[in-house]
Amino acid sequence: MSARSRTAAGALALGLALAGCTAAADQPDAAPSTPPVGNTTAACPEQPGEAATGDAVLADVTVDCLGGGRLHLGQAQGVPTVVNLWATWCGPCREELPLVQELADRAGDRLKVVGLVTKDTAGNGASFAADAGITMPTGVDAEGLLVDAQQLPALPYTYLLRADGSVAHLQMRPVTSVGELEALVAEHLGVTP
Repeated sequence: MSARSRTAAGALALGLALAGCTAAADQPDAAPSTPPVGNTTAACPEQPGEAATGDAVLADVTVDCLGGGRLHLGQAQGVPTVVNLWATWCGPCREELPLVQELADRAGDRLKVVGLVTKDTAGNGASFAADAGITMPTGVDAEGLLVDAQQLPALPYTYLLRADGSVAHLQMRPVTSVGELEALVAEHLGVTP
């Protein structure tokens, strides 16, 4: 690059930088705050209060739920339970979550279905849940304690838990239909929604 080209490139870069500063100076100091999103999810259901039993159990992680209550992942669930781990920044999660909600709508009291916002904020989770029509109980594991303890490298994941809290199955890829999810539940938990 010639000296003249370098000088022109430098002048252009300086001009763009100054233009950016000028434009920024015209902007307000802080972006207006957006109104808080109302929560659409149900409170997390009560659990028996007993430690999970069996060969494979989830890490003993307890989280707050968007709709109130707490979700104790290392405890017995009382009924067969589906736990779907998701985040708003995870594209496959955003596609899968409405299918999990549909399963929750069909489950009745034979099956519990809960979501777990993972490595994401409660605000992001509540906002996406409201936009996507998610009403199932949803816990928030903002720090990713469960995925770290279970050594899970990416999202989404879906755990199928027996009533005693033991892991019957870990779905390590997104499901693509409610039928596929129902088949997994029938096969591993013996429940037909």
